[in-house]
Amino acid sequence: MLRDMSAAGPNILWIVTTQWRAQACGYAGDPNVRTPCLDALAAESLDFTQAVTPHPFGPFARAAMLTGVLSPENGVRDYFDPLPADARTIAHTLGERGYATAFFGKWHLWKRDPAASLVGEAHAKIVVPPEARGGFAFWEGFESGFLLNDPWLHGTRLAQPERFEGYQSDVVCARAAEWMGKEAGGQRSEVRNQKAGGESRPWFCVVSLEPPHPPYGAQASGVMARDIREISLPANVPRGGGIEVQARRELAGYYAHIEATDRAIGRLLAPAPRENTLVVFTSVHGDMHGAHGLFRKGWPHEESVRVPLLVRGLRQMTNGECRMTNAGAVSLVDLPAMMLAEVEGLGSQISDLRFQIKNAFARISMPSVVHLPQQCDREWRGVRTKTRKLVLDAHSTHSAGSPQAGSGQAADTAWLFFDLENDPYELRNLASDAAWAREMAQLRHFIV
Repeated sequence: MLRDMSAAGPNILWIVTTQWRAQACGYAGDPNVRTPCLDALAAESLDFTQAVTPHPFGPFARAAMLTGVLSPENGVRDYFDPLPADARTIAHTLGERGYATAFFGKWHLWKRDPAASLVGEAHAKIVVPPEARGGFAFWEGFESGFLLNDPWLHGTRLAQPERFEGYQSDVVCARAAEWMGKEAGGQRSEVRNQKAGGESRPWFCVVSLEPPHPPYGAQASGVMARDIREISLPANVPRGGGIEVQARRELAGYYAHIEATDRAIGRLLAPAPRENTLVVFTSVHGDMHGAHGLFRKGWPHEESVRVPLLVRGLRQMTNGECRMTNAGAVSLVDLPAMMLAEVEGLGSQISDLRFQIKNAFARISMPSVVHLPQQCDREWRGVRTKTRKLVLDAHSTHSAGSPQAGSGQAADTAWLFFDLENDPYELRNLASDAAWAREMAQLRHFIV
């Protein structure tokens, strides 16, 4: 698994899922889940155990992850905002450094009709024009649509959307593996020509998957839903009512889609080159699944903002170590800079400084309210360290019927403050506790 430091630059593979919270992995200790392929990847990766999404909602997080700029500064403020055509992404940067660049799967950064159904072919068949594909030289995917089976794909070699039978993760991973295989074959030819003065061309590939996003009841490539009676719920899910019933029902399907997608990822990784190749696995956000009586995402709680982040092949992993961990406050918005550091050979020199000192905290926020059922009812902004989390409420009024309706808070007052070190399930909100006022005031300085 050792990196070939003599190569011009590493190949880079990003595997990006949707709604896969950090807690829902076998290697993270979830007793409900079966993720043997990711467990194997984790065993030889650097595991960022405190990684977060900067914005726990798809378009905002995707824009930040690709550009290295937080929303709304990157141009995406509203759920239906497209990524600006002039936005620079990591694909532009790596392309300028001689990389072959490719994107497969869910885009979620182009124009969508707010009046159209979010689930179905209306959004799945939207054509993303070449100039709106974030600088990727090869692009094959779909805008959105949440069709976990039989996806519609279009792009560089498919002028119009075409329907592909099968489970979405299987289809997209297979198409990406085919592309990577061709690039690897080209690299082998280039290596043979290096003696004549040529250079091997590295590649950057993003594989973007919708699962395990709802609909949780959709077929999951033959994986059966869990028995709801056997699902172990965390301490912050209320028991004995409708919330528990919904949580168990949805988690039964959620875990099935995780298992099916884990298998697809395993098939993607099996033929992928191991030498001189960075592999990143993550998700754009999580899902509450009944924690604190809430569902879906957009909320600032751990189930929504914490995401898995595994990176195999970093330069500091040159001694054959098994599963290193890093508890720094790393965010998806850091990924472009992290990749560029590896490409330019700076990884071993800056790893300690970058991810332990500069990233002592991570900013998290929701730039706008997404007016969809069960989503967070307000704009908020906050900061998270590995031991604390402070969240400010951006507005004083909330949606009728929401858990926080009628709170009467003024803008930018402390809404939530948690001692994550001693209260990992966030059962005690300390925002109004005077004993913590000084520490909250200090954390406020990190919130822009």
